[in-house]
Amino acid sequence: MNRPKSDPAVFAISTEGFLSRLSFGLVSIALPLYALHLGMSVTAIGLLVSVNVMIQIAVKPLLGTLSDRFGHKRTLAVSIAARSVIPLLLVFAQSPWELFAIRMIYGLAQSLRDPALNALIAVSGRRERVASTFAWYHTGKNAAASIGRAGGALLLGVTAANYALVFEISFVLSLLPLWVVLAYVHEDRTVAQPIPRRVGPGGPTGPRPLSVFPFTMLGFLFGTTAGMLNLFPVLAQKYFGLTNGQIGLILLVSTFVIVVSGPLFGWLADNGRRNLVLLIRGIANTLSSLMYLAFPTVWGVGLSKAIDDGGKAAFRPAWGSIMAEVASYDGRRRARTMSLIDVGEDAGDALGPVLAGLLLSIGGLPVMFGVRVALALATELYASIVNRRLERQDLLREGAESRRAAGMDPNEAEVPPQAMVEGYVR
Repeated sequence: MNRPKSDPAVFAISTEGFLSRLSFGLVSIALPLYALHLGMSVTAIGLLVSVNVMIQIAVKPLLGTLSDRFGHKRTLAVSIAARSVIPLLLVFAQSPWELFAIRMIYGLAQSLRDPALNALIAVSGRRERVASTFAWYHTGKNAAASIGRAGGALLLGVTAANYALVFEISFVLSLLPLWVVLAYVHEDRTVAQPIPRRVGPGGPTGPRPLSVFPFTMLGFLFGTTAGMLNLFPVLAQKYFGLTNGQIGLILLVSTFVIVVSGPLFGWLADNGRRNLVLLIRGIANTLSSLMYLAFPTVWGVGLSKAIDDGGKAAFRPAWGSIMAEVASYDGRRRARTMSLIDVGEDAGDALGPVLAGLLLSIGGLPVMFGVRVALALATELYASIVNRRLERQDLLREGAESRRAAGMDPNEAEVPPQAMVEGYVR
């Protein structure tokens, strides 16, 4: 498989992702269960899980612009330092409003971190293997998140639900990524200049300016479908009757699936199979949703979760490749462009848990998973349309770049032979 090795920053960024998600994997399992312990409803917990993403939607494009201006590495380091405070604050939280306030601070830190990190991955991974770079990053990140969630569930099981201890361990782990970034991530501030598009006698030539909106909408659909299962710990405990220990074991199995399949999907996406990888994601979302309903046992839930996480492993490299391609059309605004696209996924992540909680209160698991199946199918259709448009745009850009390399005007349209003959005759 095509594992990127040429840039040491790739390994450093992947390490940062692993350590960060290991820390916040503990939080992601403990926080909703702690909120349930405080007496919050499932709908309120869904809002709690989503409130940080609502903050990201509001401020991420602005902070992405700041990242382009002040440097992606510097911005990433500041965001990691700010985010490290979150688990420490949770140790002292005793009421629902405190949990909401802390979650909002987390949203601000993530809004600063994500555009800078995505831009660093896009540049470090190089165009020909950017999907594999995203795959290795998200493989480590998702594996660490699963390990963290599993470890958190097991810790809660053996310590009689000592939430403060879990948050304290998360705080210690959250300090490690900052050292990794400061020591090993090196940023190249040179950027490729965009190819201007001119209007000639025969009409506009060269690659068209890309609209970010279709990709933002695609991210929204992706995020909504995936976000509906952000309440998995609550679903597993409240609706499927699983214990904390069983939830932890299921998450460990999912970790294995992510580690095995993530790099493979990245290799496929880099070698002309991006549509196939996105199709696998849609199939996994649909099949797992149906299986949760058909097999509501510990084994059935475990297999459904493994299939769903396999779809997540397929989605990340393909989606990272798409974002990197769109952002590459203007390297000077790379982080801003990626943040605008990422806002769509953030909006879906915010809506997903709230929508799931609402649907559960209306019709239970059948209604919730039925809506998720419909969303997965609609998302797959739209992804195919958007990806094909991007591929056509890339062909136009490659032609313009080839003409520029040959010393020609990159916007000069190629004249068909028949048109040349007709011009000569006239």
